[in-house]
Amino acid sequence: MSSGNKHPYPFVIVLGTLCCLGVLSLINNSFSFGHHTTRPLDILADLKKEEETQEPETATIPAAAQKDSTTIAATMAPPIDYATYPGIIEYGDRNSGMRSFVNALKALRAGQRKKVRIAYFGDSMIEGDLITQDLRDSLQHYFGGEGVGFVPATSVVSGFRTSIRHSFSGNWMDYHFKNIPPKGTELGISGHVFLPAAQSWVKYQPANKETFEEVSLLYGSGGGEVMINNKPLRLDGKNSLNAKSFISDSTQNSLTLQFKTSTLFYGACFESPAGVFLDNYSFRGISGIELGKLSKNMWMQMQSVRPYDLIVLHYGANVLFLPENTKFDWYERPMVKVVDSLRQLFPNTSFLIVGTADKAYKKKGKYVTAPGVKALMKIQHNFAESRGMAYWNLFSAMGGEGAMARWVEGDTTYANKDYTHFNFRGASKIGGLLYKAIMDEYKQEQL
Repeated sequence: MSSGNKHPYPFVIVLGTLCCLGVLSLINNSFSFGHHTTRPLDILADLKKEEETQEPETATIPAAAQKDSTTIAATMAPPIDYATYPGIIEYGDRNSGMRSFVNALKALRAGQRKKVRIAYFGDSMIEGDLITQDLRDSLQHYFGGEGVGFVPATSVVSGFRTSIRHSFSGNWMDYHFKNIPPKGTELGISGHVFLPAAQSWVKYQPANKETFEEVSLLYGSGGGEVMINNKPLRLDGKNSLNAKSFISDSTQNSLTLQFKTSTLFYGACFESPAGVFLDNYSFRGISGIELGKLSKNMWMQMQSVRPYDLIVLHYGANVLFLPENTKFDWYERPMVKVVDSLRQLFPNTSFLIVGTADKAYKKKGKYVTAPGVKALMKIQHNFAESRGMAYWNLFSAMGGEGAMARWVEGDTTYANKDYTHFNFRGASKIGGLLYKAIMDEYKQEQL
């Protein structure tokens, strides 16, 4: 055993530890996992000068340029700054932006068509029908329609969703974006497809005392039989996606489906004979680039059995998993491919890009807007502008810089303490804000 002087050892250990922490502080050491974000370590914070927040470049778009060219001279409005404007900004010609959708609403209102449909894609921000439930209710209140639209066979948030009561047996096989479906098993546009086992069942029941009216079952190729409230219904699909529609028995206020077939099942759709219908396509933990995994054939077949007048893309929370990161090349390139592909597949459908919500993280003991929010917002705006789509700046609609902290810490709370997700009250507020933005476009077109 050494008999030397050991007094320097504590000093060396403490010095070594401080050096390690100092080096660690120089790199981005905050990360997110699921809904949780670690707090960044920075022992040098007090020695650093406050960095000025870099504002994104802001493209100014003449508001009049969004309208018909014959009205430009008469309505030269102040320019719109995409970074702060809380309404919908339209790009493109008559068949893009929101024009096609607004024209469909006008035709519905005038009795010239029966139905207008919306496909709303997003991540956990909309799961459980959050945001979309309130948007759907408001649109149906004004334009007519009843029914929650598409509901999958199973869902991890079925107990959370309040717009429909949904239960199912535990023996379904769920293939989706995050596992590997067998060859020939094609995912639906929800990102899921379900394989029933013997005696698999699913039950749908309206949340209120209503009854379902029109019901459509979406299933894969093949035959077999499904018992609908103990009455047989034959399936005979020849395509990879088929729709079997029927009128619900008005004496029963729920539907129980029992499967006597191994035919793939995508879900059921609930509508009334006329009105606006909005399908919620939420998938937890994705950024939107996963939509690129779906085949052209599936998109086209879905549009043939269930045509959409408006497609909404609402992503961002899972792109911001490193709060201080402002480089999103890994996201932008594949997402632009997704957008380009959809734009080519559906040239007569309106597209709305919903920009990222605010996301806060803790810096120097205070929750502030993550630097990545504005960088991501700019990217999302740019591909909306360059592809002739409509853009809605959710960050600005929330209140801009520091909005998420205010929504979490205010007297009335609108968001959860992960400083990322809205609570029920906040989701309802966002649904109302988006409804107002859409109706502003609709009423402008009426002038």
